[in-house]
Amino acid sequence: MKQLYIKQKVFSLSGKFTIKDQQEQDVYYVEGSFLQIPKTFSIMNAAREEVALITKKVFSFLPKFFVEVNGREVLTIKKEFSFLKARYTIDAAGIEVQGNWWDMNFQVLQHGEVIGKVSKEWFTWGDSYQVQIVDEQMETIIIALVIAIDCVKADQAAASAAAT
Repeated sequence: MKQLYIKQKVFSLSGKFTIKDQQEQDVYYVEGSFLQIPKTFSIMNAAREEVALITKKVFSFLPKFFVEVNGREVLTIKKEFSFLKARYTIDAAGIEVQGNWWDMNFQVLQHGEVIGKVSKEWFTWGDSYQVQIVDEQMETIIIALVIAIDCVKADQAAASAAAT
C-alpha cells in the first residue's frame, strides 16, 4: 500500500501545491487557475506531464466539476438542488465514495473493492490529507478525486462567504 500526502498552503493565491510520498519527495504537482474561466486544476506527474485535469463547468445552474485522467473524462461531481444542506453526487463508472467526504474521511471503492482511503490530518496549518493507495493502477484517479472534492469544498466555501 502506497501513502501520499497532500498539503495545501493556506494563503497561496497561485493555487500551486505538491503531493508528496512517505519520503517527502514530490510525486505530483497541482496548479490551479483562479482568475481564468473556466476554473481548472492541472495535476502533473514528477516529469511535469499532465496526467489529470479538473474543470468547473461555467454557465451551469448548479456547480459541476469534470475530472479527466489521461485525456478521458472519468468522473463528474455535481451539486444537487436542495433547500437545506448542500448535497453533491459523484458520477463515475464503477467508482464510489463511502464515508464523510465533506470532512475528507472516506474510502474510494471500485466495484465494491476498496482501492484507496483518505483521511484529513488534524492540527496542521492549511488542509492536509493522507491518501492511502490500495490499488496503484488507480492512483491518478484517486488523487484527481481528492483534489476535485477539495475544489468543490473551496467553491462551496467561497459561495457561502459571498452570500453573507
